[in-house]
Amino acid sequence: MSRILAGVAICGALLAARAEAQETGLWGVYEQQLKAAKYIDLTHAFAPVQPVWPGFANATFAPATAGKDIEGYVAKGDVYTYADHGFVASAYTLPTDQYGTQLDPPAHWDEYGATISDLPPTFAVRPLVVIDISGKVAADPGYALQVADIEAFEQEHGRIPEGSVVFVRSDWSKKWDDVEHFNDKPFPGVGLDALKFLHLERKILFHGHEPLDTDATPTLEGEAWLLHNHYTQAEGVTNLDLVPPTGALVTIGFAKPLGGTGGYARYVAIAPADWPHGVTIAEAPGAPLPRQPAPLRRDENGVMRPTPQD
Repeated sequence: MSRILAGVAICGALLAARAEAQETGLWGVYEQQLKAAKYIDLTHAFAPVQPVWPGFANATFAPATAGKDIEGYVAKGDVYTYADHGFVASAYTLPTDQYGTQLDPPAHWDEYGATISDLPPTFAVRPLVVIDISGKVAADPGYALQVADIEAFEQEHGRIPEGSVVFVRSDWSKKWDDVEHFNDKPFPGVGLDALKFLHLERKILFHGHEPLDTDATPTLEGEAWLLHNHYTQAEGVTNLDLVPPTGALVTIGFAKPLGGTGGYARYVAIAPADWPHGVTIAEAPGAPLPRQPAPLRRDENGVMRPTPQD
């Protein structure tokens, strides 16, 4: 009898603990769903050598230098080093905020548009939809998403949720390392009618695409319509072939320069635990981070990389 009573007590304690966890806001969601989920980075790391819209220049990376004298520690103009100062820092010259994987706010095209620093924090986490046109792009590199593609997607996967983010998979990002030709035309796009359908009929938050332009029309009609109508868009996303078409979330992080007309963005998909791609928190807990296999040194472009020593 005492064992039965002990078992009842344990079960009661477990149920009470579970109820308490469920009452602790969203922590229960993290423990029950997000902790075992698969995380997939949809972002190119920006670098001194990478594709960029032809009207802009590339970034430069260099060691940060002291801006003033600190007696007994550093002289103005000195480069900070691990050996002499215990740390290093980097200086980035970014000739445009339209660089790499990005988030375009309306201010990019509209003098009355919201800037990056105006975007609400509700951008942070949204349902993610991935519409795959990679097969059509393989046959026609200039193919643009059409309303018919969206309708076919919904026939198979259900209605696109209001407030979601819709990324258009073309697999164009696999050409990212071909810096000289990434922006060559034709390249895949998103048709104007498709953009209007997504925003006006499905009321999505924004769409994203793998090239660095919305479309290849002479006037960039899709981008013009979006930004003049106070919508945002993502450009230069990657790894969409590793994300399920529905059922995932996307986290959206971006730098917040005051009055910014573009955003250096970080998009991460969160897929269900049984999805075959991605990494779990158990596999990559993030604290502590892995030790580098060799000391960090700057390469010829100023990028810090592990470099074996002789």
